[in-house]
Amino acid sequence: MAAAALRHLALRARPAPHGRGAGTPLLRLPQRRGLRLSAPAAIQVTVRDALNQALDEELERDERVFLLGEEVAQYDGAYKISRGLWKKYGDKRVIDTPISEMGFAGIAVGAAMAGLRPVCEFMTFNFSMQAIDQVINSAAKTCYMSSGSISVPIVFRGPNGAAAGVAAQHSQCFAAWYGHCPGLKVVSPWSSEDAKGLLKASIRDDNPVVMLESELLYSVPFEMSEQAQSKEFIIPIGKAKIERQGTHVTLVAHSRPVGHCLEAAAVLSKEGVECEVINLRTIRPMDIETVEASVVKTNHLVTVEGGWPQFGVGAEICARIMEGPAFNYLDAPAVRVTGADVPMPYAKILEDNSIPQVKDIVFAVKKTLNI
Repeated sequence: MAAAALRHLALRARPAPHGRGAGTPLLRLPQRRGLRLSAPAAIQVTVRDALNQALDEELERDERVFLLGEEVAQYDGAYKISRGLWKKYGDKRVIDTPISEMGFAGIAVGAAMAGLRPVCEFMTFNFSMQAIDQVINSAAKTCYMSSGSISVPIVFRGPNGAAAGVAAQHSQCFAAWYGHCPGLKVVSPWSSEDAKGLLKASIRDDNPVVMLESELLYSVPFEMSEQAQSKEFIIPIGKAKIERQGTHVTLVAHSRPVGHCLEAAAVLSKEGVECEVINLRTIRPMDIETVEASVVKTNHLVTVEGGWPQFGVGAEICARIMEGPAFNYLDAPAVRVTGADVPMPYAKILEDNSIPQVKDIVFAVKKTLNI
């Protein structure tokens, strides 16, 4: 009865529409222990804006943090991730570089060794191939080779994976490439909360982190909780998230394919199949414990990724499950859904058939469940 009365008061206290006493103040109701008057204030935020927030908050929090890369300053970033930051923090904190990935990645690694915390943006991770010696041989191995006396707190970030209509040299996933290398941490966000929380955690980490974003997700809005809007919100590196609970099959993905898995799960739910969807979030170190616990519950496993099949992220997950205790709970072989084993075609119809689609995931689940 008390809840109903409060609800009635709240409805009466709402301001009238514009032009009909719109200035009437909202009645403030007393707080009662154990009674929620409204849900937390979640808002819609694009992945682009979430990354921008994270950079802004970390530049403000720690004067050692700086951003460098091609067009990140005066142009506000090729994808507008760094929009407004140059005007706010100036030339010493947000730095435009020449088109020389090997050069500016090396400068960033040296700065990290000297005690700064650079965020090194690659306009796309395809271009990181020009700087892979700096990432693998300088950033990833220095702490180990110095017996822990020299840390390299650096973030390499930018768009990764399939784009749209840019063909083979600009549309490939590097998760398996960088996930292969000890000394690196590798994160791959899906939602806006992932993007903000993982970028802030990566900047604060004392190890080199590769952050693989999706160009196709930058403009996509996701709900961001009240907690995620906090300046101290971080997502621990190395911890996966169960995006949907299920009992019949485990779907594991990272980056954009997480959304495809959720769509496939919604389709399959109408046919009585309940999928548990795991957002991996981190490629290295991999949270295999969350995957194992899910497989023990569902007895089936399907991995989904945009990268190539051979030596891929899904192959690693399947191997770890086979080698661990969860293998005994599998009722069918694990199945991988991956990109096609070809360089990315330019033609749209071929491109679409080279990237995992929702129908491919549905087909793989039905094959696994023998339905």
